[in-house]
Amino acid sequence: PIRAWVPPAQWGGIKSTGLPWELGLAETHQTLVMNDLRSRVILETDGQLKTGQDVVKAIILGAEECGFSTAPLVSLGCIMMRKCHLNVCPVGVATQDPELRKKFKGMPEHVVNFMWMIGEEVREHMASVGVRTVNELIGRTDLLKYDESTRNEKTKGLDLS
Repeated sequence: PIRAWVPPAQWGGIKSTGLPWELGLAETHQTLVMNDLRSRVILETDGQLKTGQDVVKAIILGAEECGFSTAPLVSLGCIMMRKCHLNVCPVGVATQDPELRKKFKGMPEHVVNFMWMIGEEVREHMASVGVRTVNELIGRTDLLKYDESTRNEKTKGLDLS
């Protein structure tokens, strides 16, 4: 199968620009299904996946694979200074400077623990909807429920059926 990556909104100096990954993933999955091409493509998404609930939503919207980058870095001690390319990382995560590298306190076990907890939360959400495997969950948008209490003047005319 072909691997297709659904990118998150690009960060170009302005936060919260572009469309969220949920829209891109849902539309990609629906288009592939409508054109009978879904079995030929593996969809992966990433971008601000931080919890097991985020992973479950991505799978329900059609992703078979989820990429993590920011959250595992934070679990290692990254403070998101966004200076990685300048070799001045104050916590020693992204630097070649021996003095700055001494400040790095992260351990592989921190990332393992983070991913273990994500997996546990995914398992709990899957059990709550009666699904045993991730493959059973892919594209099951019928499991999503809309929270009517979030309706407002702008969204009251949307048909989400």
